[in-house]
Amino acid sequence: MTTTVPPSEAPDVLIAKGRYWATTAELEEMTGQKHAVLRTSLARLTKEGRLFSPARGLYVVVPAEFRSWKVVPAEWFIDAMMKHLRRDYYVGFLNAAALHGASHQAPQTFRVVTTQALPDRDFERVRLRFTASQHVADMPTERRTVQTGYMTVASSETTVVDLAWRPSLAGGISNVATVLKEIGQLDTEVLARIAPLRNRATVRRVGWLIERFRTDLDSHWLRVVARPEEGEPALLVPGRKRGELDRRWGLRINAAVEPDV
Repeated sequence: MTTTVPPSEAPDVLIAKGRYWATTAELEEMTGQKHAVLRTSLARLTKEGRLFSPARGLYVVVPAEFRSWKVVPAEWFIDAMMKHLRRDYYVGFLNAAALHGASHQAPQTFRVVTTQALPDRDFERVRLRFTASQHVADMPTERRTVQTGYMTVASSETTVVDLAWRPSLAGGISNVATVLKEIGQLDTEVLARIAPLRNRATVRRVGWLIERFRTDLDSHWLRVVARPEEGEPALLVPGRKRGELDRRWGLRINAAVEPDV
């Protein structure tokens, strides 16, 4: 016969087993409670700041050191949450940049790239933001160790490409240039392979930025795939139509770019 524990002890029992989350079904088995009775117990533990639920049917344990937060850092539960939702994902944009050493500006949200759109989710001080992409599986990523296990993070190259793809999510094109200068070694052949997965404008932005702010890198292959002589000029900053044309990259330079470093 399986030994059950009172719901009030469940968070400590999970941590003792090295676990920081459990599904509703697992908590039913652990406590012997079900349905409305279990929901009442979980609501009480949530109010006390000992558990929180980032997705329906999943509960995350809040250890004593984060009890005043009533939540744990996003890094601790994002992998479990996305697996629970059955979504491929990676941590991207400025959050990935910070993990690669480009932390000049600390991100105020936790940005996740995933296969299908998800609504924003705020849990106390943790603010999750999602960007949908059909190319999640095609972009290079890394598995990073975190306090509770692992999470999937965009590689340096994926980070740069995504920031050039959606500069508004980087705090503007100047901040993209700042990240580019801080992020360290990049493989330009990888950049040239994955940037077209976004669009041609992204390729041209990446190439133009590298040519100006990373003179240690060779932008040859980016120019090859950018095909600057074809089609309409792309925009350095999406949405602003005017700007001087850089024929070398087929790009309208419609904003001053001033990195902070």
